[in-house]
Amino acid sequence: MTVDRAVMAFAGFMVLFSLALSQLFSPYWLLLTAFVGINLMQAAFTRFCPAAIVFKRLGVPPGPVFG
Repeated sequence: MTVDRAVMAFAGFMVLFSLALSQLFSPYWLLLTAFVGINLMQAAFTRFCPAAIVFKRLGVPPGPVFG
């Protein structure tokens, strides 16, 4: 798994996790979903992603996008 795939998997997990939390506890958890979406949008244009930096430091091999 490369950093690119790890970022996408993490983003997908966070979206599903926040949706579950919004159903179980409070609709304000949907703000986390919005944050993840905004972060993905800005990463698409700037190629800067905090999650990619963390995955790189954890030793995940680089990919073509966040390499």
